[in-house]
Amino acid sequence: MTTLACIIRPSTPPAQVVPVARAVEAAGVDEIWLWEDCFKAGGISAATAILAATDHVRVGIGVLPTPLRNVALTAMEVAAVEGMFPGRLIPGIGHGVQSWMAQVGAKAASPLTLMREYSAALRALLGGERVTTSGRYVTLDDVALDWPPARPVPVPVAATGPKSLRLAGEVGDGVVLEGSVGLSGLPAVLERLAEGRAAAGREDADFPVIQFVSGATGPDAVARLRADLTGWEMDVSDDARLADYAVWGDAPQLADGVRRYVEAGVTTVAVTPTEDDLPAMERLAATLGEARELLGAS
Repeated sequence: MTTLACIIRPSTPPAQVVPVARAVEAAGVDEIWLWEDCFKAGGISAATAILAATDHVRVGIGVLPTPLRNVALTAMEVAAVEGMFPGRLIPGIGHGVQSWMAQVGAKAASPLTLMREYSAALRALLGGERVTTSGRYVTLDDVALDWPPARPVPVPVAATGPKSLRLAGEVGDGVVLEGSVGLSGLPAVLERLAEGRAAAGREDADFPVIQFVSGATGPDAVARLRADLTGWEMDVSDDARLADYAVWGDAPQLADGVRRYVEAGVTTVAVTPTEDDLPAMERLAATLGEARELLGAS
């Protein structure tokens, strides 16, 4: 079934995050996704605040940069949040933006090696195992969580390039795709993911595909989307090109746009607003809630 999510952009002031999250939950949207961009709000802290302020909405982090966080710390934080809010946190991990990782002295020479080591150690720790490993980047000596999750916590992996996508298929519990993939890029992306899953013998495992998609509602929706995406260096010079990366309009139009992604193989469509002011995000959340009803989302 289709999962519909709303993204709270990292440019949203921290004081507005909880009010927006409450509006998203009240609208009936399934999930909220956050980006842990440097050097803005921390993903775990923002997610925990949202979970504490709401009743049932799930919260995804897309994503926690592996070079920035020791894997034991990530496991501790994820396990703690899972213990307090069972089944509501989706902790995605990724390579991080390399220029940001360089700024803090954490840039890895081989992000793929780091991801392979990190994901294996994180899965083992969250599974309650006692881990000893000595890799190129991840070293643990007899480490185990005192409070491991009572149930498995899926950890999706963010990926863009062919090698990263194959690795995400191998080691991830799903994939997080940024908005630049677009509808036209999905077939090649899904093919690389399938290669990785086949190599790991995981073809039959559940594998959510989380796609970030820009979205807007209101009479100036197209203009706002075009201005926003042009700033991200995407070719949105006409409506056909814009539709490759975005959904817009009223609830039926948003539902139709989301369906195009679902039919292409996406399981979670996470809509990114063009603005980060509270009234605009509340309007988008309300329209997404209406679209969700039309979609019969999960």
